Amino acid sequence: MAGRGVLIDYRAYAEAKGIEYSPFSSFRIGVADIEEVAQYQGVTFRPGDILIIRFGFTEALGAMTPEEQTKALSTGYICGVDGTIDFAKWLWNKHFAAIASDTMAVEAMPPMVDGKAQPFTELVLHQWCLSLFGMSLGELWDLKALSEQCQKSQRWSFFLTSSPLNVPGLVGSPPNVLAIL
Repeated sequence: MAGRGVLIDYRAYAEAKGIEYSPFSSFRIGVADIEEVAQYQGVTFRPGDILIIRFGFTEALGAMTPEEQTKALSTGYICGVDGTIDFAKWLWNKHFAAIASDTMAVEAMPPMVDGKAQPFTELVLHQWCLSLFGMSLGELWDLKALSEQCQKSQRWSFFLTSSPLNVPGLVGSPPNVLAIL
């Protein structure tokens, strides 16, 4: 996959606006939040864009000891985008080619329906994006260096290429991603 990548740096935005959240909570952002950050960064979306959202999850995880990681991950709470049908429709209507983040599942966990936690089998974006749209999901991307470079250049779009392993029947793979600003 190759195309125009767009970084929505929610972590940097939250820090600038005094918004506090834990990457190890069910904190979630929706369409309005993403559009607000895009406006703040001066980003416009184009059909075929690869949407990348930074929450700071991999950074927080990497700063922990193995014991701390086990404790933080054992709760089952991970921040992410609001995995709803409306969010999936927004992705489709914006004609994104793919969506990726530095979180475990792109969408916040556990999935919520009417304010109630659901089993992980109910992750909406996984069902809609992968099965219905053919839209790839990228998880656990290390976005810190990309964020720093985007901040430095005040530019949040770039050429992005990803070449996962070519193995028949493979369901997941290291993405081998390269961003060129």
